Amino acid sequence: MGTVLEKEDFKKLRKERRIRNIKDFGERLFHNKVAVIGGVIVLFYIIVALLAPILSPYDPYAINLENRMQGPTWEHLMGTDDKGRDILSRIIYGSRLSMGVGFAAVLFGAFFGIIMGLIAGYYGGIVDSVISRILDIMLAFPGILLALAIISALGPSLFNVMVAVGIFSVPLFARIARGSTMEVRNLEYIDAIKTLGANDATIIFKHIFPNILSPLIIQGTLRLATAILSAAGLSFLGLGAQPPSSEWGTMLSSGRDFLFSAPHIAIFPGLAIALLVMAFNLFGDGLRDALDPRMKF
Repeated sequence: MGTVLEKEDFKKLRKERRIRNIKDFGERLFHNKVAVIGGVIVLFYIIVALLAPILSPYDPYAINLENRMQGPTWEHLMGTDDKGRDILSRIIYGSRLSMGVGFAAVLFGAFFGIIMGLIAGYYGGIVDSVISRILDIMLAFPGILLALAIISALGPSLFNVMVAVGIFSVPLFARIARGSTMEVRNLEYIDAIKTLGANDATIIFKHIFPNILSPLIIQGTLRLATAILSAAGLSFLGLGAQPPSSEWGTMLSSGRDFLFSAPHIAIFPGLAIALLVMAFNLFGDGLRDALDPRMKF
């Protein structure tokens, strides 16, 4: 009877501690006004992407040569491009592509990177050496050059951009997961779990992984900005989404030929990319501070 009560008390205390930690995290995050601004902008972009068919005033792919290269007007708030397509509508629909590639690439890199880092950090020895050398080889190449090499082998497409950006994100997540795992695996509660007969998979994914999430979440948020910017850059070079796609990098590439005659064609997609990247960086910095219990406010 006493054991049952002790277990119930332990669960109750753990629940109360979890609620208190969430509350403290929320207070630290909302105290950081810059992070809140970044988070609101990111949320705005997500809502726009989800509601694109409702918010878009025109068909983003409808060609109207009579209205080509018009400047901003009440009818077309951001003007039209060289084929008479509404730029605002194309940016709204392009948010789905640009953000979708960014999120998919980061999830791809995080999935494989975290698994590699967990395995290397937990087992150590030759397993750690082999995985670390693979990561060192990947880190030897600048990220954008590695992405260019991958796309050159696979061919230009938005999916291949996602794969390329995801692959050069793997070592970053793996390094963080490896270092955090090496710290956690030596704690006393891990030894106690081993004594109780838990297998390696249970220890790694049920007891170690939840305790190393904070730095990985921070890295993921900051990495989203880099992934979106890299994907846009590759599309700008003609290696990602292909015309008539409304992906922001492709729109920016199309507008560079009209920088003097119709600069708005390139300015508005460029502003959309810059604002979103800045918002993710601001939110990521605030998230890092909020997840660090040593930060005071």
